[in-house]
Amino acid sequence: MPVRQLPEAIVNRIAAGEVVERPASAVKELVENAIDAGASRVDVFTEGGGRRRITITDDGHGMTRADLALAVDRHATSKLDDEDLLRIRTLGFRGEALPSIGAVARLAITTRHASEPHAWALNVEGGVKSEIAPAALAHGTRVEVNDLFFATPARLKFLKTDRTEAEAIRETVRRLAMARPDIAFSLAGEERAPVTWAAALPGAPGQLTRLGDILGADFRASAIAVRSEREGTLVEGYAAAPALTRANALGQYLFVNGRPVRDKLILGAVRGAYADYLPRDRHPVVALFVTLDPQEVDTNVHPAKTEVRFRNAGLVRALIVHALKDGLAREGRRTAANGGEAAVGAFRPAASRPMNWDWQRSPAAPSALATAFDGLAPRPFAEAGFAAPPQPVFDVGAPSADVRAAVAPAPADLLDRPLGAARTQIHETYIVSQTRDGLVVIDQHAAHERIVYEKLKASLARDGVQRQILLIPEIVELDEATVEKLVGRATELEQFGLVIESFGPGAVAVRETPSLLGKTDARALLRDLADHMAEWDEALPLERRLMHVAATMACHGSVRAGRVLKPEEMNALLREMEVTPNSGQCNHGRPTYVELKLGDIERLFGRR
Repeated sequence: MPVRQLPEAIVNRIAAGEVVERPASAVKELVENAIDAGASRVDVFTEGGGRRRITITDDGHGMTRADLALAVDRHATSKLDDEDLLRIRTLGFRGEALPSIGAVARLAITTRHASEPHAWALNVEGGVKSEIAPAALAHGTRVEVNDLFFATPARLKFLKTDRTEAEAIRETVRRLAMARPDIAFSLAGEERAPVTWAAALPGAPGQLTRLGDILGADFRASAIAVRSEREGTLVEGYAAAPALTRANALGQYLFVNGRPVRDKLILGAVRGAYADYLPRDRHPVVALFVTLDPQEVDTNVHPAKTEVRFRNAGLVRALIVHALKDGLAREGRRTAANGGEAAVGAFRPAASRPMNWDWQRSPAAPSALATAFDGLAPRPFAEAGFAAPPQPVFDVGAPSADVRAAVAPAPADLLDRPLGAARTQIHETYIVSQTRDGLVVIDQHAAHERIVYEKLKASLARDGVQRQILLIPEIVELDEATVEKLVGRATELEQFGLVIESFGPGAVAVRETPSLLGKTDARALLRDLADHMAEWDEALPLERRLMHVAATMACHGSVRAGRVLKPEEMNALLREMEVTPNSGQCNHGRPTYVELKLGDIERLFGRR
């Protein structure tokens, strides 16, 4: 088959296939044009999920008659001052959006420039342009797209339902609105209730206001400001405390020089920064803005401009990780998943479960009630109470039983500490602490696990982990595959003070252990380490793998649930938590404590 030049109509439709994948792609291109035109307000209206109609109206600079005639030609743009594609300072620069949309839809553009006496209108249908005609419009530009993909009906088969396409449009507008809080946006259509985001104040407060409007009040309440800058590259934005997570990574919004992107490098950096805070199946909610010299980033990687490539990718990743870790550590108390609201919601009013005890027919009921309070009251009920004679009206007498814990009064200075004074331990697992304005329930194992983990990290960074040599090496029998995994990582394990060597085809000899762990179950520790190693990717950085080892060791070296603690031990644990970074979560992302304010407790009992 001979080589031939494709007709211009076919070329335009091929380009449209690259730029306009679905209605949301057309909305993205048109809203970006409005932003580049200096609009202070952008209104978006859709019908049929965008396939029947898309209308974008803005109050930007508009176009002159001559500019309008060129705007629908391929590779015609006003976004480049010169021919340098390494200095892109606008959202659009390829000059393909309008001609690509016009090649597959019925496109109508009405625009007015301040220098023109009236507006001008131009129609493009299936790539065929009409004559430019006078029109009525106060200012700015209105672009209407009807019957998207009517010229390429095969593409319609690949579109999803109207509701799904409308949701994709909504997500596109949300991202652009997050990037530009100084611009007012409205989104309406037959598939949704109208929504409006008013223009916010400049600076960080306005940015947080816009993010809160879009991501919700939960994000605004738990947002932590993050910032890091080096060598002309700035990373800033807001990250939600680990208490607010999602089941997928769709809650991570990333922007490079004001452009919404989906970049694997940045997503990986976010995941690494939160690795010590979240379970493996949960994802953080963040909005990060990367600002750098346009010459340091290539935005011309993908026709849809959703991907970028950094000249110094390592620097960008390091800044993101540093900004997030610094913010989470700085707000250590706030990052705790100590949601009093969730704790209060977990309670059920006692009135909903009435106790229908028949005291006449069940004389053992008082003892049953006393048994129900076992573990909460160190000393039993008073002998007298239920058999006392009836009291006169208004004379209710003393309480019929005393269930107060036999604990000495808490020192006043401890009540003012962030985690208060330990009052008792219940189920040999949870410490109940009293603060000046509420109470705190602490999971002793999770709390101590974080403390040991942070000590291991600090020791490794300072001078290496201190080891203790076992007088008699402990021989641990495992299957051959597990032994191979462990012996293959012996060098990494040795950095944390765990010295092992092969002891035959199905056994490992443990010669030294980290002194921080004290006496530990070597078999259980090695088996857990082997399980975690099976999940490691060879590309996973050594530092990340070492942190996995540290987390596993910390879990095995911590105070276990079921261990009875003395009051002195409980208070010592609370004081260590207060000075330990990130003590709000254990190494697996679970909360270490739940705090209930006095007001929360009073609401439970209807006192306020």
